[in-house]
Amino acid sequence: MTFSSPMLLLLLALPALMLASIPYRRAGIRLPFDNQQHPRRRTLSALLIAFDCVPPLLLAVAVIILAGPQALQQPKDARELTNIQICVDVSASMGTEDRYELATNAVREFVGAREGDAFGLTIFGSHQIRWTPLTKDLDAVRNALPFANPANQPTHMGGTRIGAALRFCRDNMEQEAQPGDRMIVLVSDGASSDLGEGAADEIAQELLAAGIALYHIHVAMDEIPSEVVDIAQTTGGEAFQASDKATLARVFRHIDRMRPARFRTMSTLALDDFHVVATIGLCALALHLVGLLGMRYTPW
Repeated sequence: MTFSSPMLLLLLALPALMLASIPYRRAGIRLPFDNQQHPRRRTLSALLIAFDCVPPLLLAVAVIILAGPQALQQPKDARELTNIQICVDVSASMGTEDRYELATNAVREFVGAREGDAFGLTIFGSHQIRWTPLTKDLDAVRNALPFANPANQPTHMGGTRIGAALRFCRDNMEQEAQPGDRMIVLVSDGASSDLGEGAADEIAQELLAAGIALYHIHVAMDEIPSEVVDIAQTTGGEAFQASDKATLARVFRHIDRMRPARFRTMSTLALDDFHVVATIGLCALALHLVGLLGMRYTPW
């Protein structure tokens, strides 16, 4: 066992002095009401002295806890963080046929299945809003989704600009992401007005350079925009079509399998270890309470 603040152990001299003084403590006031000599009760005397030793022991335990006892822990597997941006289309068309409700329910299930990862939420239409920065507080993402409903959006959010949204997510990811995998999950139901004239290839290369994989979920019955399919495949992701609850659930499970949680072996570390000391302290405290209740000194 080692200590994070070993110099504090010098304070153990105080309980040591207290223990050393106990055998020399003088007896209390004697009031022999019966005017008789009484034999010495050596067993009771030793028991009372033992109970007197408990308070210094508690003080010693407190000093050791303050010194920060540590023990070398065996190597453990630590989960590698995956930074995931959920990019949800909130244009006017997403408010029809319960598309947004279906999509958000699937997102909640996906977020719940990835406990330990960092999630961010971006909503977009004609413009982009970083609704939730990357966080491991998954409730922040789950609880934000109802407030981003397309029905609550202003009219200038009615269009669909996927290219601008992906670049927006990439910038946020580069600023906020911690070491680990990077992924954007794009949920949309339409084609984009800003992916033509080579823009899709440029965005794909930008995401690839940033180490971000794109997964696109198209929540409509029409064909998936080819530009988005190309971006997803270039970055190592995939595009899916899912317009009902069952298909959406299967898609998110598929993404979870494609990007499973990864673990790395950590080296042996000295970590706080209060278990033994705290157990001794609790036992000593219980013994002290017994002494106070049943083994108290009387003045005679």
